[in-house]
Amino acid sequence: MDDVRRFQDDSDSTGSTTAASCGIAFMAKASAPGRAKTRLVPPLTFDEAAALNTAFLCDVADNVLLAARHAAPGAGIAGYAAFGPTGAEDFFRRTLPAAIGLIGAWLPNFGDCLYNTICELFAKGHASAVVLNSDSPTLPTALLIETAACLARPGDRAVLGPSTDGGYYLLGLKVAHRRMFENIEWSTSRVAEQTLQRARDIGLNVHTLPVWYDVDDVDGLHRLNAELNGEHERRHGAYPPHNAAQTAKLMRRMAQHHDFDRRIDRLMQVDEARA
Repeated sequence: MDDVRRFQDDSDSTGSTTAASCGIAFMAKASAPGRAKTRLVPPLTFDEAAALNTAFLCDVADNVLLAARHAAPGAGIAGYAAFGPTGAEDFFRRTLPAAIGLIGAWLPNFGDCLYNTICELFAKGHASAVVLNSDSPTLPTALLIETAACLARPGDRAVLGPSTDGGYYLLGLKVAHRRMFENIEWSTSRVAEQTLQRARDIGLNVHTLPVWYDVDDVDGLHRLNAELNGEHERRHGAYPPHNAAQTAKLMRRMAQHHDFDRRIDRLMQVDEARA
């Protein structure tokens, strides 16, 4: 853990979880070298990958809390980390703001992790429940606010945020529909498509958010690095990216002291040559 902490800044530990109509839980894995963000090794080392995981968790938590501060009237937000592995509570209490609640979510099947998290959010008294990835530190805050507002409207509905790899970065529900998590080919490019089909199966109206990207492979890491460096500036309109301060600080530090940019560029050139 000392190696991980070399790369991270201390996070704010103030605040408290408040009751709100929408509970948003991001799926969170404790940072341990060799067990977190291993698909980013190389170009990262195992220590760097674990530190990046921690930075992502801090930035996603800050994003959820920022959305809570700016939520629309009647569409309040409370934030949680649906965490694993079992027994990692101390890591998350040290790392995340106290305003982020903790939900144990360590099951063999990823669909069960998501469904049980949804059920836990409803059990805590929230009128709607959202599961969110922790691989998109720059996800626009406006999308979280829009999700809560949409779910606050009358009638059963879902909100889906598709990702560029065919999965989804967010799923919000007003009822714990088990069918939404059944027979999904997790970790494939068919996840969002199959989830939409499950919604059609049960006649559930789905509000679809703009596509965003995950950082779970080298291509995503390269895109994130370019975005944080301002190399790929885009017109985001109503959806400017979240200021992922912890991730930006860490990546700048690695670029200055660990030859980070050159490693990414070298690996991207190898992948392009193979293609």
